[in-house]
Amino acid sequence: MADHVTGVPSLEVQGLAFAYPDGRQALFGVDLTVQKGERVALLGPNGAGKTTLVLHLNGIHTAGAGSVRVAGLPVAKKNLAEIRRRVGIVFQDPDDQLFMPTVAEDVAFGPANLGLRGTALQERVTEALTAVGMAEFRDRTPHHLSFGQRRRVAVATVLAMRPEILVLDEPSSNLDPASRRELADILRSLDVTLLMVTHDLPYALELCPRSVLLDGGVVVADAPTPELLLDADLMRQHRLELPYGFDPSVAL
Repeated sequence: MADHVTGVPSLEVQGLAFAYPDGRQALFGVDLTVQKGERVALLGPNGAGKTTLVLHLNGIHTAGAGSVRVAGLPVAKKNLAEIRRRVGIVFQDPDDQLFMPTVAEDVAFGPANLGLRGTALQERVTEALTAVGMAEFRDRTPHHLSFGQRRRVAVATVLAMRPEILVLDEPSSNLDPASRRELADILRSLDVTLLMVTHDLPYALELCPRSVLLDGGVVVADAPTPELLLDADLMRQHRLELPYGFDPSVAL
């Protein structure tokens, strides 16, 4: 609870620059602060640097210049275990995160690695599966579930670590309308800081009051989501398109 008192942001990115080994520069001095409990959409065209930025948040990539802090902790080797507990990344393809024989074993994997055992571990698994509405599927084989169910289990594997920040990469992709709605309801119910990378602009509007637009490896806009989506010139310039007939002004 101390973070609420001290006002330590969940995420502070300052002057972050990064180039891949082949010399391709992906980020050119990104600044981004996300306060605890905020819900922020990270928008931008393909190749904008969104995934590269996300992979810095738990130390998969290391900054070439600048800094990243999670809940006040610098993303550095000595802090990586704690940072990876605090930052839960849900990848676009749930099959990248589900590899155990049963749903319960997949969800137990992370907390078990932290040393949780016995009743405490089972309670953690139940808590995470209940949060995503999948408790009754705990003994099922993940690859027998629908795509939408697998994505919810992937979210549960991350929630089982009790993260402070939940990072979602294209959470609504490949979901049918009912699964998309169910996931939105789940995400709204979670008490976490949310950073959502998405091309699904209506989903961003529905779930994230604030949006950050990244293009060419820099932040080009940071504004309330309805305001950003209603800026036709900005949208056109950065190759973002609203679905036909969709009107973001209804959220104002």
